[in-house]
Amino acid sequence: MISFILNNQVVKTGLPSGSTLLDFVRYEKQLVGTKIGCREGDCGACNVLVGTLVGEEITYQTMTSCLTPLSNVHAKHVLTVEGINLSNRQLSPVQELMIVNNGTQCGFCTIGFVMSLTGVVLSKENPTYANVIKAIDGNICRCTGYKSIERAAKGLCETLAERPAKKPLSWLVEQGFVPDYLQNIPAKLQSLQQKLNQDSTFNDNGQKTDFFIGGGTDLMVQKPAIIRTSSTTNFLDDTQLKGIHIEGNLCRVGASTTVTEFEDSPEIQKMFPDLSKYLKLVSSTPIRNMATMGGNIINASPIGDMTIFFLALNSQVILKDALTQNSRTLPLKDLFLDYKKLDKTDTEYIESLQFEVPDNATYFNFEKVSKRTHLDIASVNSACQLKVAKDGAILQAHISAGGVAAIPKYLDKSSAFLKGKKMDDATWKTFSEVLDSEVSPISDARGSAAYKRLLLRQLVLAHFVEFKLNHWLAF
Repeated sequence: MISFILNNQVVKTGLPSGSTLLDFVRYEKQLVGTKIGCREGDCGACNVLVGTLVGEEITYQTMTSCLTPLSNVHAKHVLTVEGINLSNRQLSPVQELMIVNNGTQCGFCTIGFVMSLTGVVLSKENPTYANVIKAIDGNICRCTGYKSIERAAKGLCETLAERPAKKPLSWLVEQGFVPDYLQNIPAKLQSLQQKLNQDSTFNDNGQKTDFFIGGGTDLMVQKPAIIRTSSTTNFLDDTQLKGIHIEGNLCRVGASTTVTEFEDSPEIQKMFPDLSKYLKLVSSTPIRNMATMGGNIINASPIGDMTIFFLALNSQVILKDALTQNSRTLPLKDLFLDYKKLDKTDTEYIESLQFEVPDNATYFNFEKVSKRTHLDIASVNSACQLKVAKDGAILQAHISAGGVAAIPKYLDKSSAFLKGKKMDDATWKTFSEVLDSEVSPISDARGSAAYKRLLLRQLVLAHFVEFKLNHWLAF
């Protein structure tokens, strides 16, 4: 059995845990304000807010309900557009701003925008214009009228300027941003969780687990009909698979750490100052709130963005056997054997990833090209880490690339070639030949094989430009 708070009501269901939250709220609870759009997490029409109890407060995140299995909202608070209605039937400032700035247009996408913007209202982040625009990066307007929505976003920034740091929820209720019942949700959620902990029927239904799911952002797209009727085990909230820990010169990232949690980590931000720029190219805010590091890797997509990121860090993956509880460590580059084939048993899962903390002599960069600049899968992506001596010689190199082979590719020959080299025109010419020799792209909807070879060469060159080492090259 699964139980959670839906708006202001505790609900429980015996539906398969792989059923989507979208279908549950629409067809089981007739809350049809949440719209069905792409069912692939792209359009944002089905966005809801999912609140997780942290201490005595609830942290809300925008999520695409079409890709959210019910198991991932167990013992949480789900807020749909019906749940933000005020008791006096007045519009909230978010809804009012969308109307007065002509942001509603045809209306189909409006609910998703309203929920994403309400997420900003409930967020602890500083409501700057940049942060508000980032919050709606997973919402697509079919009328292409983004300027009116951007004006609404700007108005929201101005309206939230007086939001206090202490007890913001009370102020939000007073100002009519959210209904007053939200103030009672933390206590209700605590009570629900205590009940669930005591009631074994909610925690063990005796069914065999068909799928282990992290965020489900790809599995729910690839196998929707199968997952919806299956029993799933939620890895997204497994605390033993969460967190970022630095021990000596090693950084360990739990497999269930989401992309957002990775991005928000002060330790990770210190290692990768341009991280936000890289991750802006990776899906959207709602998807990053759900997608896990382990899920991206175990999916084994040849263009998995975070897989390419970690390959260039020369990472290791720690695999744990669910039956024996034994763990083993494997270089991430050796995990991928062939297309969608991994060096792991059926009972093994990723426990964590680890890599060496980069020092001051280390450069890192991530590049990606796709048909759309944002919210799209890569045609080709690449990451590069170089350790450079004071005289400009490359002490160590790790280069990865996606979209150029059947697997996410660690470029062994190219990385080895650069070691000890100082880049000049002659070196670059030979290096380009080595680079080209170890990839085997195919022509598909994302581009021709020849185009992908050229694109990889340009992306690798872009690494050197970003490292400000392009003075090595005459061109």
